[in-house]
This record gives sequence, C-alpha cells and structure tokens, in this order.
Amino acid sequence: MADNLEKLVKPHLNSSKYSQFKKLISQARVYDVPKSLTGELRPYQKIGYSWLIQNIKYEFGSILADDMGLGKTIQILSAVLYLKENNHLETESTLIIVPPTLISNWENEIRKFTPDLTYFIYHGSNRYYPLEDYDIILTSYGVVRLDLDMFTDKTWQLCVIDEAQNIKNPNTDQTKAIKAIKAKSKIALTGTPIENRLMDYWSIFDFTNKGYLSTKDDFKRNYVMPIEKLEDEETLQNLKTIAKPFVLRRLKTDEDIKNELPEKFVNDIYCTLSKKQVRLYNAILEEIFFDIENAKGIQRKGIILKILTALKQTCNHPAQFLDIKKPTIKESGKMELLVDILDNILSADEKVIIFTQYVEMGKIIQKLISKKFKREVLFLHGSQTLKEKTEVIDTFQEDDDYKILVATLKTGGTGLNLTAARNVIHYDLWWNPAVENQATDRVHRIGQDRDVMVYRFITKGTLEEAIDAISKHKTDLAKKAISSDETFLTEMSNEELKEVLKLRL
Repeated sequence: MADNLEKLVKPHLNSSKYSQFKKLISQARVYDVPKSLTGELRPYQKIGYSWLIQNIKYEFGSILADDMGLGKTIQILSAVLYLKENNHLETESTLIIVPPTLISNWENEIRKFTPDLTYFIYHGSNRYYPLEDYDIILTSYGVVRLDLDMFTDKTWQLCVIDEAQNIKNPNTDQTKAIKAIKAKSKIALTGTPIENRLMDYWSIFDFTNKGYLSTKDDFKRNYVMPIEKLEDEETLQNLKTIAKPFVLRRLKTDEDIKNELPEKFVNDIYCTLSKKQVRLYNAILEEIFFDIENAKGIQRKGIILKILTALKQTCNHPAQFLDIKKPTIKESGKMELLVDILDNILSADEKVIIFTQYVEMGKIIQKLISKKFKREVLFLHGSQTLKEKTEVIDTFQEDDDYKILVATLKTGGTGLNLTAARNVIHYDLWWNPAVENQATDRVHRIGQDRDVMVYRFITKGTLEEAIDAISKHKTDLAKKAISSDETFLTEMSNEELKEVLKLRL
C-alpha cells in the first residue's frame, strides 16, 4: 500500500517535498496532548490532533473534514497550543479566518480550551492591526479580501480557514485573496462533504497544498472528466489514494465514533448582534431604565418583564420586535448563524428541528429559510388544529423531502415523537433548562437510533449570555435563585438588573 501511494504521489511533488512526504508516511506517531489544554480530547480527536501536528511538522497542509459537531475547533486549538508549548509561535503567529458569524464562537472556544493562547480579533468597521504580537489573529474572509496587504507582508506559522467551502470557487476575488497568504502550513476546515464536487475539492486542496493536485486545467482533464463524465472507478480510487494523507473525514455514523459520542451532544453556539440589533438593544435599555427609576411594585415587575421580552426579541431578529414586514437574513447575527448551520445539516442530508418560544419568530424563520434554501419549511404551532398538527408531524417524520421543521417550544416541546431529526436547534433559550431539555427529548428518545446533535444559540454580550451563565453555573447573583421563568429578575435591584441586561461589546 505504501509503495503504491509513493508511486502515485511522486509525480505531484518536487524532490525535496517528496523526501519530506516519505518521512511523513513512515513516521506517523501519536503526540502528547498539550499540558495547558483545559478540555479533554476524545480518542478520535487525539488522532486528528496528532495527524495535524505531523502534517505541520513536515510543512504540508491539511483538510480536516470531520462531520459537524465532532470538535474540529478543539483539534485545531490543541495543535496551535502544541506549537506554542514547543516555541514555534515566538516569531510567527497563527492566522484563523472564519465567516463573521463564527468569530464569537472561536473566541469562546479559545477562552474555554486554550486560555494560555493570546489572541486578537481583527474585524469590524473600527478595526486596527495590533502592534504587539499575538499567538492567534482571528479575522473574517471579507476583511482579508479588503485588507489583503495586512496579511501578505509576512509568512505565518499556520493559516487556518473555517467553513472552507467559502473558497470553493477558485475564480472569486475572495478565494484569490485567501490563497495569496503565505504560511508554513495551511489547514482547511469543513463539515460539508466535498468528495462529490471535484472542482471544490481541487480549490480547497490548492489552498492547503498548492500544486499537489496540479493546475486547474490539468485536474479537469485528468480527474474531473474521467470521474464525473466517464465514471472511471480506477481514476477515482487513485485520486482518493493521493489525497488521503492530507484529508481526514470522520462521520457521526462511523462505528468507532458512535461508541465514543454521548447519545446527546450539546453545542453552545455564539453569535454577535448586527449593527441594527446593537442600536435597537441600547435604545430599549435607555427607555426601560428611565421608566424603572420611577416605578414600584407590580408596575415595576411589569415593566421589567416587558423589557426582557423586547431584548430577547431583538436578539432573535429586529423584525420580531419592530414588526417589520420584509425582514432580511443580514439584519440578525443569529439568523446568519442559522443559515450557516443549516447549510451543513442539509449538505449531510439530515433533518433538523428549530425551536423558538415565539410564533412570530417562527414565521420569520420559516419565511427566510424557505426562500434562502428554496425548499418548503414546516411549521408547528399552537394555533393549528389537531388535524393540522398531525399532518405536519407525519409529513416531517415520513417524507424525506421535508428536512426542516420549525416548532414553538410550547407546542413542539412536549409529548411528541420527532425522531426523524437528528439535529435540534434552540434558536432562543428558555429561562429554565428543564423546558429546553424536554424539547430536545422530542428527538432524543426511544425510537431514535442515532446520536442527536443539539445547538444552543446564544447572543454574545447580551442578557442571553448572562442568563445562560447564571443557570449553568448557578451563579449566586445577589443570592437570587433561578426560578422556572424570568420572574426572578424582577426581584433584582436596579443596579443588579443593569449588570445583567447591559450590552457587553
């Protein structure tokens, strides 16, 4: 097998790189997990981490294409931490490029798993490039395209791109900008299967290991035409063999991973407010605290409950609070994140349930998502008759053409079997985690024969993050206990309330 691999690979590498390649495949080893990592790597993640380190060591690129939810981020951060602990980041930093919706998520993962890594976020309209050195510079695709000179005047130790399908089209300015970056090693992350779209495959490979799959025209002639037009099985197997050292894809359905994963894998996904949401959030706060200062008793409680609803609706989408008739995806950071997650789920041909507390928000999700993905989105809510609800549930459970079900938490959250889905998205969080868990258990229950992936959307810097932290860690905020709804907040003093509700940008 090794001899055949070397024979196939040799024409793709110059002599020095071929020598490095022979060492790479002959010296595969397992690397110790960095001492300062605060999380724990699962066995398959340790394999992925060691594979990344081995490729980095010999200055080859990698495509980590694990299924969504299998922890690509922690594997990458572990590799960066290894570089730091072995003094490889003293002169060159790591550049991580992600869609804007994922910047907060990466920041939280860095803080959670690798707090010893220093990082700087280069993003936003008022961005500036730091004078001091950081282990990680975190930025977005669009910013790299706009400020390319900031990134091409040096060689990075490592360049990582998340959601690598953003460079699948080799002809766009964005793709050309990303590929202009110089790094000792490059890593592409994707949860989307790319083997079935060969030119996407080439474009991403052209980023991680430039020239390895030859030029675009040569690749079309030697692989795309024989495989896609002539269905040449031998050529397909040769391509897989050549690519295998630099592509790692594990699926949730793999036997060795199924045994490692818990039955319910919960992911906290952080998003940021859009500019419109920030303005609206701050305007609501200013108005409420003016009213609260002069209110007492039941009137004060009523004002607080009203403001909590307004802020939660603002975090969901400005259109929910302002009753805008023509909402857009870009007006809400949370909606942009939903599109990214759904893109991955639909690419894997899986079903998903999206829970929201609000009927109006459900309508907005249904409208925007059906338009974006050009497919019918089912909606389950309390105003439907029993017959209508039954039809929605049966359609979702039995018809493979229907992949997305939006459901209000009170209607879809109890007493139903929705086991056709293996993904659950909590678009907005309930105050009581037990209610949230009940809803998740519509999918994670008897009759479900697959692991369930749960995604909890949390808007960073808002009351959503504050309440999530309180409920998770039972924070003794002024000795107020968490009750089953938001009424515990009405008992707080004005100062305590300001602390919980204020926007932390």
